[in-house]
Amino acid sequence: MQRIAIIGCGGSGKTTVGRQLAARIGATITHLDTVYYDEQWNKLDPDKFAALQEELVAADTWVIDGNYAGTLPIRLKRADTVIFLDLPALTCLWGIAQRRWKYRGGQHGTTGVYDRITWSFIKYVWGYRKQMAPRVRELISEHAGHADVRIVTSRRAANQLLAQLTASTAT
Repeated sequence: MQRIAIIGCGGSGKTTVGRQLAARIGATITHLDTVYYDEQWNKLDPDKFAALQEELVAADTWVIDGNYAGTLPIRLKRADTVIFLDLPALTCLWGIAQRRWKYRGGQHGTTGVYDRITWSFIKYVWGYRKQMAPRVRELISEHAGHADVRIVTSRRAANQLLAQLTASTAT
């Protein structure tokens, strides 16, 4: 477990899972939102975004969290571990609400990402499992056949997976 791609809807727990695994393997975590958006939520040019990810995955050890299905194959082809947090919409919305409360709508701790909740984001989260998750599963199937793929469908299962993975890296 040296190159970990963490995928999932907003509020699914990508950052939490990523931080713990990065600490365990001694890697730096990269939050793709901080690569894709600047402080004013301006988007990076798509070609530049892809090129930056190519650079990131060239490293021997990394943890990258983010969805971005358009560039997901870049991460999947190089990852040795893929964690797809495919949680229910209500669970993700609750995670977003908790994050909003924790950071009071400001910067998310050390991630560099600022809280930005819009109606379109809420609709995206609500429809993620129906519209985006099938595409993510297809991309995983196409590009991550070599990797240890874990699909997690609840917070409890995510906690159990973290306990299992961190215990296995300790030995």
